[in-house]
Amino acid sequence: MKKLILATLLLALTGCSTLNGTVEYKPPVSQANPLQSVLDSVPALGGKKITVAVYNFKDYTGQRKALATGSSLSSAVSQGSQVWVIKALQDVGKGTWFQVVERGALDSIVKERQLIRNTRELHGDKDVLDAMLFAGIIIEGGIVGYDSDVMSGGSGARMLGLGIQEEFRIDTITVAMRVISVQNGEVLLSVATEKTIASSRTGASVFKFLDMGTQALEIESGVGFNEPINYATRAAIEQGIIEIIYQGANKGLWGFEGVTNE
Repeated sequence: MKKLILATLLLALTGCSTLNGTVEYKPPVSQANPLQSVLDSVPALGGKKITVAVYNFKDYTGQRKALATGSSLSSAVSQGSQVWVIKALQDVGKGTWFQVVERGALDSIVKERQLIRNTRELHGDKDVLDAMLFAGIIIEGGIVGYDSDVMSGGSGARMLGLGIQEEFRIDTITVAMRVISVQNGEVLLSVATEKTIASSRTGASVFKFLDMGTQALEIESGVGFNEPINYATRAAIEQGIIEIIYQGANKGLWGFEGVTNE
């Protein structure tokens, strides 16, 4: 009878874990902005779009991806975060704020334009290319902090060989941005944002001696959750863009549509 009860309990534990930990195939989907609703809620710009350039948005942390046996040669955070900066600038205020000009691939653009000119001249075509847009401001910055295991803990209990435990860990990522005037090089604004990265693990275990202590039975089951670092990085960047807009409005650098700055 005791063995039947134990077997039933083990099946229940492993069954719950299997349900919670089931991984299903999902086709590729379009990734939404983490702060999409907040970006959309920013009031429209009162005036023409601001032309902005983003050259680089680097990882200044030097942090390596953590492994169970040490650290990996791979970086902990993305090395191409400027794509999220550009995306946030394009989407904020439902696309009413910024006109973003390409600077990361500027060399390729110049080469392609020269190729077009040469080809047209070769065939006697006098059509000329439009002048390239220039930016009034530049957004610079990067990922300046990645602190792992800033908080960790857990709880658990065991009775009659049956146990449950729960563990958690908190990391943080910090992003800094500054807005620079192209006209005179002045740093107009500087902001910093921080996002926590949560990880958790829940598990259950059974340890029993069977057949008068001659055999031991031990079973463990659990499921873990790790918040994607890329998602946290993108959220911190989007919050930085939102902070830039509101701080700039407070300083009178720009204004919201329908709002008069006094």
